[in-house]
Amino acid sequence: MPHEASGMLFTAEVVHWIALVVMGIVYTMRLRWLFSFKAGKDASAPGNPGQSNAKRGARHSLLNVAMPWGMESTRNPKGFGFWLTFVIFHLGVVAGITLAFISTLAPDFLRIPAVAAVTGGLLCAAFLVAVVRVLRRVFRPVMRLISTPDDYFSLGMLTVWFALGAATQAHISGIAEFGNEIILVLYLYLTSFFLLYVPFSKISHYLYYPFTRIWIGRALGHRGSYPY
Repeated sequence: MPHEASGMLFTAEVVHWIALVVMGIVYTMRLRWLFSFKAGKDASAPGNPGQSNAKRGARHSLLNVAMPWGMESTRNPKGFGFWLTFVIFHLGVVAGITLAFISTLAPDFLRIPAVAAVTGGLLCAAFLVAVVRVLRRVFRPVMRLISTPDDYFSLGMLTVWFALGAATQAHISGIAEFGNEIILVLYLYLTSFFLLYVPFSKISHYLYYPFTRIWIGRALGHRGSYPY
């Protein structure tokens, strides 16, 4: 069994890296398509150069996600709590992707107590946030109205992925034993599917985030109306 498990792990690792290459190819094709369009320019005269300009507006717009006090949806105390769950959720994604690749390159690094605590903690917290988000989409009428099958599938997949990632980190660091390398093999396969699915799902919005934020920030900054 150990030999078979090692063979399964090797195959999972190969598939994992192939999935990353495929995702990179798809994103490269999308970016080439995106840059094939000529960016539109604002024909209006500068609105208030003393207040703002295109560069300042673009910079502020790009970093707006890190400034909850400047976002309309997160300025009040309730909004800040929602923004915090947003940060935890996305840090969990970063931790999960990092766990998958580091586990194939330098698993001993993941056994360092501080690393294990941070990675496992983020994945557990992200799992709880994901569960709340699933319930929110299921039970809030307004969320059901704007949700698509892709939303439910993506969020459900991420919820399982976070839980499996936390279990994988616990297994690697020796906190819990799940038998051979099966838990890591399952995690790598699910991560591979995640990497292949994301470019074709609504999750790929993050690829366009910097372009849209810079464009709208430049336009409003040029007009002197942003930042507020």
